[in-house]
Amino acid sequence: MAHSVPPLPYDYNALEPHIDEQTMRIHHDKHHATYVANLNKAVVDAPDLAAMTPLDIIQNLDAVPEALANAVRNNAGGHVNHTMFWEIMGPGGGGEPTGPLADAIAADLGGLTAAQEAVNAAGLGRFGSGWTWIVVGPDAKLAIVATPNQDNPLMDGAGTPILGIDVWEHAYYLKHQNKRADYLTGWWNVINWTAVSDRYTAAIG
Repeated sequence: MAHSVPPLPYDYNALEPHIDEQTMRIHHDKHHATYVANLNKAVVDAPDLAAMTPLDIIQNLDAVPEALANAVRNNAGGHVNHTMFWEIMGPGGGGEPTGPLADAIAADLGGLTAAQEAVNAAGLGRFGSGWTWIVVGPDAKLAIVATPNQDNPLMDGAGTPILGIDVWEHAYYLKHQNKRADYLTGWWNVINWTAVSDRYTAAIG
């Protein structure tokens, strides 16, 4: 079955003023759609890959034929990353996490403020395009990592992502121009902590 772009779970303008409607339309309908179209094109003649979920693909890149490796890595990664990105944002977001996730952030990352600062710093430190993440590492503790391009922490065993912020310019350039720091600071006002907490619960088993 061909992969498809999931619909946004909210209106395009639902994240304003922090992320504007035009950016959301272009980001979801154009950029994400391009990753999906290119992934489908890459696997059309590779039935074993075509039968795999995007998550399975990015965790088994060694099984991808060399001729398809770059296209599959970039586009399957882009599909997985963006699918999560839409889900962990929402209208009326922001605030603070609660429950086990809040406890883990306090224990492993020094509290929410410290975690936000570290995530933002990782995003600012990512040269060029990429993502900044909070992951559940192999030791079941939270950690902060950054990846280039459309790479996902699952690709190299760094951990299971529960939060990821897109720091490609297409995620913020229309509103913030070159000010990635402003975008990262504002992004925490649209985070859906319930969705992140659900991912944390699933990751720790």
